[in-house]
Amino acid sequence: KLRGEGLHPPFGNYSHGLLLPAVGSQSNRAWLQTSGQLATRPDGEIPSGIGEQAELIFNNLSLLLTEADMDVEHIVALKAFVTDREHFREYMAARDRWLGRIDIPPCSTLLVVSGFTNPKHLVEVELLAARCVAASS
Repeated sequence: KLRGEGLHPPFGNYSHGLLLPAVGSQSNRAWLQTSGQLATRPDGEIPSGIGEQAELIFNNLSLLLTEADMDVEHIVALKAFVTDREHFREYMAARDRWLGRIDIPPCSTLLVVSGFTNPKHLVEVELLAARCVAASS
């Protein structure tokens, strides 16, 4: 379980992210799976616009990646959920700025949903990442 320092605490009984270490001689990858991240600042404030919400979410995902000793180049897949088709362009612009010019972009899924438990939230993003680890002897 990752500590998620700098993130708003989870809204329920779940972890912001789990780091699954490489185990046994057949495994050479550590995996990070995050829960869907919503744009809530540590003080509970929710930014009003889709662009600002996406930027905050990507910042939070960066914190989790760093805690797992990973960065955006380790991302295997992103899953994002927005509340309106009109949000696609701003979300994707924020995502592309965050990913930068990485050699191999991750797989990506973007879905339109009817909403989240708090109607102020406009976007949610989760990720799966992996990194090579030294083989155990």
